[in-house]
Amino acid sequence: MARQGILVEPYRRLNQEQIERIHDASLAILANLGIVCFNRQAAEVFRDFGAKVFTLESQGAPSWLLKIPEKIVSQALASAPKVVKLGARDKNNCLMLDGNEPRVRFASGSEANTWLDVEAETFVSKKEASLEVTFPVFKAQKGTIDKLAKAAHLCENLDSWDSFLRTVNIQDDDITDYNKDVNKFFTSLNNTTKHVMSGLTELSQLDNVIKMAQIIAGGEDSFRENPIISFITCVVKSPLQLVDDPTPTAIEIARRGVPLVISSSPQGGSTAPIQEGGMVAQINAEILTGVILTQLVNKGTPVLYGSVPGRTSMDDLNDSYGVPEFNQYNIDCVQMARYYGLPCYSTGGVSDIRIPGIQASVEKLFSHILVAIAGPQYLHYAFGLLERTNTFCPVQAVLDNTHIGMVKMFAKQPVITEETMAQCLEQVRKVMSSSHKLYVRYVRGALRSGEIAPPYPFESQGMNDETLIRAQQRMQELLALPPRHIARETIGRLFREIPGLLSRSKTS
Repeated sequence: MARQGILVEPYRRLNQEQIERIHDASLAILANLGIVCFNRQAAEVFRDFGAKVFTLESQGAPSWLLKIPEKIVSQALASAPKVVKLGARDKNNCLMLDGNEPRVRFASGSEANTWLDVEAETFVSKKEASLEVTFPVFKAQKGTIDKLAKAAHLCENLDSWDSFLRTVNIQDDDITDYNKDVNKFFTSLNNTTKHVMSGLTELSQLDNVIKMAQIIAGGEDSFRENPIISFITCVVKSPLQLVDDPTPTAIEIARRGVPLVISSSPQGGSTAPIQEGGMVAQINAEILTGVILTQLVNKGTPVLYGSVPGRTSMDDLNDSYGVPEFNQYNIDCVQMARYYGLPCYSTGGVSDIRIPGIQASVEKLFSHILVAIAGPQYLHYAFGLLERTNTFCPVQAVLDNTHIGMVKMFAKQPVITEETMAQCLEQVRKVMSSSHKLYVRYVRGALRSGEIAPPYPFESQGMNDETLIRAQQRMQELLALPPRHIARETIGRLFREIPGLLSRSKTS
């Protein structure tokens, strides 16, 4: 049975007329302004299927202008699957993403360079020596195979974390561009039974990674039925450029029929219009370009509409995730994906600050709530990300898991039937006929059934803010749980048949 996620009544910013205006603007961009393409293979694919392709005069890399007519767009959207399955080692953890059903699942993401540990230290007051207080202390480290394994193990044991999208960039001394892919996929798969998604560093490693997944899944047919991995591809560089490097990777993934995300991440105010309508029209055209390419290469390729729009911080031109526009852009993109019936890979749960705390929780919850109730099928970035997407903090991921659980409680659909209302009226009758006039006796049953939210597990008890300390203790408890590794004989086969795997990753 697949993980159910949370079914929401979707919040909408755009009305139908506005959606169609954005759609028409995107079609005008594709057909009239065109997409600049830096990959010869992609240009030839588009030309073969009827797009107008013009060679551009350039002193740099060769490039072409693609003008894509509405007919090609419509045909590609018709062939793209409306339901995409993301499998898992434990089939109970697979995800069925239906582009027409606003059922939300939450995933991690970003491959941050920095891992941020939180440790508890006791400090003594200078004014009063008898006064001791425990505070969180932060320690930044580079991402490693061991850190990636810990993150995947946390994912396995946090209920709200539905899918594992690589959290840290592995930077061990013995990791190279050519062994990075097999080791990050193996480490992730070996430490969680949930779906594993990642980008690909080297196209030459695609078949090794797919072969690994096939062996773990039980063979080629089993993997086709239960695709335990998927890929993220960023083929578009904003504004409106199909780049040379990742594009062949997307083409080859599509040819193999493995699920992939077409992700675009323009910045409002720098690489896209800052105005809402202009931003969404542009990113929609960019994502559609990638979706069309997958369908031209292999009709029926399972593809996710990957919207990662941001807004520029005007003081340093970095992404700014804590601003309202970030949520507006993302909610609109969810609506555009639903307009096409495509499963949506959306974005939320990022903080601009470098450390966990009040600001991080507020900024994250802002998008956790708003983007979630828009109804994307796959909401990534949701766990542990700080300092935009540069830092992953496992303690923050534990906090996020609880906060997302609260969002789910808020967003779930009410159960108000004739039967439930009759029960409520009977409660009222009994309470009003009692001497105490209190409903306390009915609360325990509601707690046990999951009808109401449990107490906040990291609540401070005294005069100090103990939230991070309690979350850090919970993280340690989760990491101490026994891992659900891949079977030993399967690991043995992987190390015999897949080149580049590091022996120490077996124990990470």
